[in-house]
Amino acid sequence: MTTLTKAPAGPGRPAKLKGRRALRHWLLEGLPEGGGKRQGPHGRPGKNHRRRPWWQVMCLTGLDYFSTLGYQPAIAALAAGVLAPLATVVLVLVTLLGALPVYKRVARESPHGAGSIAMLERLLPRWWGKFFVLALLGFAVTDFMITITLSGADATAHIIENPFTPDFLHGHNVAITLILVAGLAAVFLRGFKEAINIAVVLVAVFLSLNLVVIGTALVHVAANPLPTADWWTALTTQHGNPLTAVAVALLVFPRLALGLSGFETGVAVMPQIKGEPLDTAAHPAGRIKGAQHLLTTAAVIMSTFLITSSLATTILIPAAEFQPGGSANGRALAFLAHDLLGEGFGTVYDVSTIAILWFAGASAMAGLLNLVPRYLPRFGMAPQWAGAVRPLVLVFTACAIVITIVFKADVDAQAGAYATGVLVLITSAAVAVTLSARRQGQKWRALGFGAISLAFCYTTVTNIVERPDGIRIAALFIVAIVVVSLLSRLRRSFELRASYVRLDEAALAFVSAVDGGHIRVISHDPKTRSAAAYRRKLAHAAQVNEIGQPSAVLFMEVIVDDSSDFETALEVRGITRHGFRILEVHSSNVPNTIAAVLLHIRDITAVVPHIYFRWTEGNPITNLLKYLFVGEGEIAPVTREVLREAEPVLTRRPWVHVG
Repeated sequence: MTTLTKAPAGPGRPAKLKGRRALRHWLLEGLPEGGGKRQGPHGRPGKNHRRRPWWQVMCLTGLDYFSTLGYQPAIAALAAGVLAPLATVVLVLVTLLGALPVYKRVARESPHGAGSIAMLERLLPRWWGKFFVLALLGFAVTDFMITITLSGADATAHIIENPFTPDFLHGHNVAITLILVAGLAAVFLRGFKEAINIAVVLVAVFLSLNLVVIGTALVHVAANPLPTADWWTALTTQHGNPLTAVAVALLVFPRLALGLSGFETGVAVMPQIKGEPLDTAAHPAGRIKGAQHLLTTAAVIMSTFLITSSLATTILIPAAEFQPGGSANGRALAFLAHDLLGEGFGTVYDVSTIAILWFAGASAMAGLLNLVPRYLPRFGMAPQWAGAVRPLVLVFTACAIVITIVFKADVDAQAGAYATGVLVLITSAAVAVTLSARRQGQKWRALGFGAISLAFCYTTVTNIVERPDGIRIAALFIVAIVVVSLLSRLRRSFELRASYVRLDEAALAFVSAVDGGHIRVISHDPKTRSAAAYRRKLAHAAQVNEIGQPSAVLFMEVIVDDSSDFETALEVRGITRHGFRILEVHSSNVPNTIAAVLLHIRDITAVVPHIYFRWTEGNPITNLLKYLFVGEGEIAPVTREVLREAEPVLTRRPWVHVG
């Protein structure tokens, strides 16, 4: 690579290579940051980052959560008609009595921004747990991707419906939304910095304007009882029995599930919250307390706005205006702002709504950029470039463009997909805290969370049945993630997988007592630990490989705990069993672990070790599959291949003997 850089410029090709290298360097800039730091508001704070009070971080969450006021009242009216206020009350009860307690516990048990997915990963280990996490990642990607496209589509609706918008823009919703999505990508490709200050301003202005609009609307309702009487007449005519009205409200509630968005984002931004001086990484009590304040305050504020906005819009806006093509479709509060407070104020409201909806897409993009690298590379299930920001931005932007075109930038058409992603994540969180409470012996809490889980399961299934678009999109993302993950895991199967290697005092003493400048290690299956088994293995190695002094030989035993883990920390213990000296280590696979330990021994002793194997019996293809999924199989040749890839200098590579 150095030669290419210093070579004299030729007729075209060197410049082309240089251009490609520059492009690759730009795309992969910052790959990867060891501290888990990522660009964007969901990233972990770096060394010089100043954490913020919980109420400021709440505004960051509010980019996603509070911005749904831009379209939620219209979606509620379209879904429930005159029952929209009652259905919204059901939504608020589910928020305060269901989602809020669940996520307050998630905040306590997963305080580092990993959310409920990390809880389920701990509760459901091994391969089934990994595949379950991949499936949840598919739904999370659905949630965040639809946040980008739906928010962009609703921002477009506010642009188009503004009376000062030029006529030539009408009918070009898809093109305008694509421009907004491209602008979002441009921000992240340039380098997205922390945006909490901007978020505070946007949320404060947006909520203040909504307070004015809703307050004016409610005053208008109180001063003019006729619209209220008309709404009440329609309600009692269509649903004369109160129990029937409640039942219908419960049935249509899943269509209003967009109002539950923001909880997963709320726990994702926890690393941004300023804790207390006595907080530690293991027990950040101050951060947890701040996050719980954040979740509670955001839920109460949003619940208040949801009920009052639904009541005002349902009473004051004719039902026909909520239908596709109507002036209030996807923008009910903006309709009231223009109608009750004039075009000037309405335009100010539109600008504020457009800004927060567009920034909600930025928050969602930042969430994606932190969620995907948090899991897939650690599972060994992502290409190397998945740890960089810009390639992921391009991938997610391409997906957003396709979704926008397929759904024609229609807010109503995307509502089902958005609700599916939100509901699956909330349901998984409810299940996670239920399992956690059960494991901790908290019987009554487990029963309570179990009931909440059942309620969310019902809501999720109902939403999927009524609006299957969400599950289809999620299925596409899940299939793509699983296929790419397995191919990546296969391609990276011969990498070293140790996050670090540490030998205890006994193990260090074993490897330090070298025999004539040679460290000889025999690989041994820990399933057979009888004295006779060690003697047979030693005798075979001595006979086949002529290892010299058998008494100076070490045994190495790798105990496979969870073969689905990709990267593990290797703690090597030196033990003596039946008079034989043994290096024992727990890991996720055998060959990669042996290679990592041998290289570490070489580095700390300056002696290139020798490792001795016996050929593995059985079908080679079967053994290869065992290696990929069980961590065993063809141990000798795979160990040699891992060493070959890890150490290109032949004379520094540990010796592999097979007999």
